[in-house]
Amino acid sequence: MPLLDPKNDYVFKKLFAEAPVLLAALINAVRSNESPVTVVEVLNPRIEPEELTGKYIVLDLLAQDDQGRRYNIEMQVRPYRVWSARSAYYLARTLAQQLESGHDYHQLKPAIGIHLLDFDLFTRPAHQQQAIWCFELRDRLQPALKLGDELQLNLIELPKADRLGAGEPALAAWVTFLEHWQEDNTMQQIDYPPVQQALERIRSLSADAETQRLAFVRERALRDQRSELHGAREEGREEGREEGRKEGREEGITIGEATILERQLRRRFGPVSEATRTRLRTATPAQLETWAERILDAPDSDAVFQVQ
Repeated sequence: MPLLDPKNDYVFKKLFAEAPVLLAALINAVRSNESPVTVVEVLNPRIEPEELTGKYIVLDLLAQDDQGRRYNIEMQVRPYRVWSARSAYYLARTLAQQLESGHDYHQLKPAIGIHLLDFDLFTRPAHQQQAIWCFELRDRLQPALKLGDELQLNLIELPKADRLGAGEPALAAWVTFLEHWQEDNTMQQIDYPPVQQALERIRSLSADAETQRLAFVRERALRDQRSELHGAREEGREEGREEGRKEGREEGITIGEATILERQLRRRFGPVSEATRTRLRTATPAQLETWAERILDAPDSDAVFQVQ
């Protein structure tokens, strides 16, 4: 029986949400230069049915360790057009959501992002020998001086890390698991117990018919998303080329992004008004990027265009 892919974000969340000990091992492997995490509580273990079919949703794990530090952990299989803005937004929200009315700032605990990327994010030649990244608030001229521990974003480019054999042994074992979980000979060579336990859990999950079904539902939603984006981009480019021919200028990219955003709005909130279509078609690229980011979490269409 084929094993479920741990990079499917539904499978990834189910794997670690139901086994906090393995999640702690993953955190410790990524942050091997920090004191080990001994207790992890998953704060959002439930996976709602609508999340599985939400094509523009990433199923993340929100966890807290024994010192109160918050972790936002994501498996991402494709890059977003505004990837850095999206990642910074969710990490900042992980920090801000700790405070309730009347609480003081000293009660804030660090917010730590761990994003496992099944693609190469940094593709320039100068970046080809590094796959493990840690971004913090540091001074530009004196990078040894860190402003504080409040925000940290760890990125692991899985394909690149696998090619380079990057990382300490524990992290390298997790990378091998995520990239080669179906290869028996490769997995048998890993003697790191948490990864072997994770592999056993994948086998158990793969034997469960309902888990298999829901993993397929999630994969189908993501596949539909990729197809929809590709089709919308092609349609938008053709509209843009036609418009450019008529008006003597090339606006294919902007019109294409407006078309994609219009389709997203329709799918999330229903029919799109003519006024909204006009607003999209006359928007600047920067506005379209902002609205495309907001649509991921906006409760209604008005919130997408709200001036902040």
